[in-house]
Amino acid sequence: MELKILIDGITNFVDNSQLNTVNEIGLNRIFDYPIIGVADAKDPMFVQLQNPDVIGPHHLLPNDWLNNAKSVISYFLPFTNEVRQANSEQGLPAIEWVYARIEGEVFNNALRNYIVDIVKQNGSNANAPAVDSRFSVVDRRSNWSERHIAYIAGLGTFGLSKALITKKGCAGRFGSVVMDVQIPPTPRDYNGIYDYCTMCGECIRRCPSNAITQQGKNNSTCSNYIDKEILPRFAPRYGCGKCQTAVPCEFSLP
Repeated sequence: MELKILIDGITNFVDNSQLNTVNEIGLNRIFDYPIIGVADAKDPMFVQLQNPDVIGPHHLLPNDWLNNAKSVISYFLPFTNEVRQANSEQGLPAIEWVYARIEGEVFNNALRNYIVDIVKQNGSNANAPAVDSRFSVVDRRSNWSERHIAYIAGLGTFGLSKALITKKGCAGRFGSVVMDVQIPPTPRDYNGIYDYCTMCGECIRRCPSNAITQQGKNNSTCSNYIDKEILPRFAPRYGCGKCQTAVPCEFSLP
């Protein structure tokens, strides 16, 4: 199976799925067209994710999710300008952002399953870890990190805020599917985990919880802010994204 089949299918899904709109708040489109990368399932970087100083030994390998795994397709769905601009002011997150965060992930899960279906229709097998019953989070670290998978698949590098910066920025959502079909991996045009980040510090200024410093981001501080300040106001929705909007890496490389 060629990568073009998957790219065409994903593009079609983004264009035509009703899940990519939120009529309740008049949001015409949550996501723009994604960028897509592929990793070799045997890339040694997958094993490195099991190091305690990266994610941990609970992080599973592609072959743990799918026997005879050969490739992993990873994609970044950038939020539309409508979503990003709404969240550009300081203070509380925009209603468009929290809907895009939650309803957007409903769309993302549907896309994951759609990709699995495409692969199966073309005679191979696939699995989307994020919608697998074995997917779990331990101490705020999942056993399949979409951002780290995207890094391995050549989509981008991390920033101070721990967002992954891609050529279409960092404001959006990631997804991936493990396949038993061999597709040439996407070359990584970077060597270090922060190569795309200029360390400008704009995300530090934008963070309402002061979770980000020049040394990086404190995930606990960020999560506590979301749990205590944001979720009670927007439940069952939540999110913030201030560090991903009105910054140089919002929708392109800084």
